Amino acid sequence: NAGCTDGLLCIAEEQVGGKGRLSRGWFSPYAQGIWFSVVLKPPFLPQEAAKCTLLAAVAVVKGVNEYTGVEAGIKWPNDILFGGKKMVGILTEMNAEFGHINYVVIGTGINVNIKTEDLSDELKDIVASLSQVADKEINRAELLALILKHLEDLYEQVLKDGFTPILAEWRKWSVTLGNEVKVLAPDETYEGK
Repeated sequence: NAGCTDGLLCIAEEQVGGKGRLSRGWFSPYAQGIWFSVVLKPPFLPQEAAKCTLLAAVAVVKGVNEYTGVEAGIKWPNDILFGGKKMVGILTEMNAEFGHINYVVIGTGINVNIKTEDLSDELKDIVASLSQVADKEINRAELLALILKHLEDLYEQVLKDGFTPILAEWRKWSVTLGNEVKVLAPDETYEGK
């Protein structure tokens, strides 16, 4: 919140009320993933805050792919996928006044060591676990440190050069750019390219 310092990191071993977009739940069992939030207090305008989701997605996909050797991609706007299944969800929330961001919270959930048998029937076909995709044990602390390093480097780049370089990087990792998509918004559903 407003009393936090810029760059504050909160990590949970388990979330009993994890959430995603549109108030959907997020399955985050004990010690089987990386569930963390970062608080930022950027100097840019509130209308730029949504781009923090893209910034975080680039940091995560770079960290995941570098650490594991897999080739995950970004599904617009806030998911990291492998083989069409979701491994990572990112949710950004903002508190602002007219023309000024008080803070932005970037919440990230990474499925690291979740076993298929632990997933509900509803999730088995849509969720991937990083250790299974990479076919190796994942050290969560090492992976998190790498992701945070990328996040810090990219954030400093945004503060210096704006979001243009980040958007170019995001396009490189996108798995949806140029494809037909269906967007489910709270009050409407629409399709486009």
